[in-house]
Amino acid sequence: MPEKTIPRIAIVGAGNRGQAYGRWLRTHPKAAHLVAVADPNPTRRRRLAAETGGAEYVEWRELLETGPEIDAVIIATQDRHHVEPALAFLKAGRHVLLEKPIAPTEDECRAVVEAAVASGALFAVCHVLRYTPYTDLVKSVVDSGVLGAITGVQHLEPVGWWHAAHSYVRGPWRKEAESTPMLLAKSSHDLDWIRYVTGRRIERVASFGSRQHFRAEQRPDGAADRCLDCGLEPSCPYSAPRLYLGTLHRDGPVWPVTAITDATDEAGVIDALRTGPFGRCVYASDNDVVDQQVIAMELDGGASGTFTMTAFSEQAPRQTRLFGSHGTLEGDGERVRVVDFRDGSVRELVADGPHGSNAADGHGGGDDGVMSAFTRAVSTGDADAIRSGPLESLESHLAVFAAEEARHSGAVITVPSI
Repeated sequence: MPEKTIPRIAIVGAGNRGQAYGRWLRTHPKAAHLVAVADPNPTRRRRLAAETGGAEYVEWRELLETGPEIDAVIIATQDRHHVEPALAFLKAGRHVLLEKPIAPTEDECRAVVEAAVASGALFAVCHVLRYTPYTDLVKSVVDSGVLGAITGVQHLEPVGWWHAAHSYVRGPWRKEAESTPMLLAKSSHDLDWIRYVTGRRIERVASFGSRQHFRAEQRPDGAADRCLDCGLEPSCPYSAPRLYLGTLHRDGPVWPVTAITDATDEAGVIDALRTGPFGRCVYASDNDVVDQQVIAMELDGGASGTFTMTAFSEQAPRQTRLFGSHGTLEGDGERVRVVDFRDGSVRELVADGPHGSNAADGHGGGDDGVMSAFTRAVSTGDADAIRSGPLESLESHLAVFAAEEARHSGAVITVPSI
């Protein structure tokens, strides 16, 4: 076994993802030390630095040029601000853990992956679903051979009506030009997960999706531009006051209210709803990303699959059915039901570990898993600890880009090779 050292890590981007990784480092001091934080937002930067003792930098370039010596960096900026710091830290020989997506375009993704491979540094993408106990359970069933050859996949991502309104109608992922398409921002996890658990590459895709509901034509008569001014607000499923004021607790605010304001009291939340994007009517926002999308896919070996993303659901763990020549698996994010055709037996298995469906609950153990894997890889130099390396991650991103091309063109698109 390689000798283990405690790596020095910096975080670039102190938003919710950066805060989550910072909390993990604070509670796992033997895994790594957080020595620096870079973010232009002073409140979030200071909060994270104060919790961990890291030095503060307004800008990542300053951290790279004049900051303390580091072994690795976690890049948790917004989607369109991944490429430049990733390339710079890789060029400097630093190991990189990069939030997904890698980048908004195929060319930029390829450039980052090429730089990662050329640098010789460790590189991982935060495809956190690969690292959950539930994923381990599903993959162990598939790898055991009890299902036989995989012949089909049905996979559902129920985003949740309020989560969609928060992040993709009012929030920072509402416009493709400012972030990325919905499929890349939210569901690149899912195509990556299908590839990982089945062991089958996605080869061809067709896709359909649109902004069906969150648009001006669906606006109820009498609705105001802001929830605080709207007489329909008490009965609206997308009420901003109900969502955000409901996440204020005696012990302090939690996500998603922490995403809309740095304030910690009701007055501060109301002010954010009065003046900021999160208080807008969902039918009067400037969003343009899809609110539902379906992908039909062909996997290598001839297996077929479908993926559905919908905003119009409860927020719940992903739900999956795998069809095999010798059995089937049904999973709900916590447990799986396995039917063996050979003897008609039915087994129900429960994942041994945390469960959950979103960032607030650590992605069902995925946040812990990816951080454990990355820090272990950096401390020992063992890249095998990383499940979401540059080439694996590029492969799933290419499937996403092909699906978006298919949605816009109406054609069946072949996924390019890495």
